[in-house]
Amino acid sequence: MNYKIASFITSAVGLDDCPSDSVREVAFAGRSNAGKSSAINVLTNQNRLARTSKTPGRTQLINFFGLPNGRYLVDLPGYGYAKVPLVVKNQWQEHLELYLNKRTALVGLVLLTDIRHAFKDFDLMMINWSLESNLPIHVLLTKADKLKRGAAQNALLGARKELAQFPNASIQLFSSLQKSGVENLEARLNAWLEEPEPEAGTESEPTSV
Repeated sequence: MNYKIASFITSAVGLDDCPSDSVREVAFAGRSNAGKSSAINVLTNQNRLARTSKTPGRTQLINFFGLPNGRYLVDLPGYGYAKVPLVVKNQWQEHLELYLNKRTALVGLVLLTDIRHAFKDFDLMMINWSLESNLPIHVLLTKADKLKRGAAQNALLGARKELAQFPNASIQLFSSLQKSGVENLEARLNAWLEEPEPEAGTESEPTSV
C-alpha cells in the first residue's frame, strides 16, 4: 500500500457524514497531545496532510484520508486535554462511540500514547473496547526520541507486559521526529487494509445433485 498518495477527502461530524464508499479503514486514536496528526504526516510523507498544532485538541472532527480501492486512514478527535467546554467534549465522545461501535468498514485501530505517560484512562478504555468488539489494536508508543534507547526499550517491555492480557493488541516504539517505526506501522496497516486471502478449502464448488 502506497501511503504517500493519501489525500484528504472529508471531515465528518458524526457517523452519517462518513464516506459511503469505504471498503476497509483504520482509525488513529489517542489523547490530544499523543501526536496523532504528526504520525499520519510521517506515514504519508506529507507535512500538512493532517493538521498539527501546538495547541492540543485542534482535531475536533473525524477526518478521512483516502487511499486507492476504497481504503481510508481516519484521524479521530483527540481526547482528554483540549481546552473546550464540557458539553463539546461530551459531543465528541458521543460521536466517537457511535463511530467505533457502528462503522462496519473499520478493521483496525491504531492507538497512540506518549511513551513517558503511557496507558492513561482513555487509552485503557480504548484497549478494553477493542477487545470487547473483537477489533485488533496496534499501540504506538510515541515520542520515543524523548528517552534514551535503553529507557525506551524498558518502557516497551513494561507496556508489553500490561498488554499481555489483550490477545488482540500489538505494540511498537514510534518517533515522528526521527521517523522511526514507520516500516513496522506500514506492515501492520497493510495486514489490515489489504483483502484477506481466502482460507484453503473455502472456495465454493459446484454442488452435485
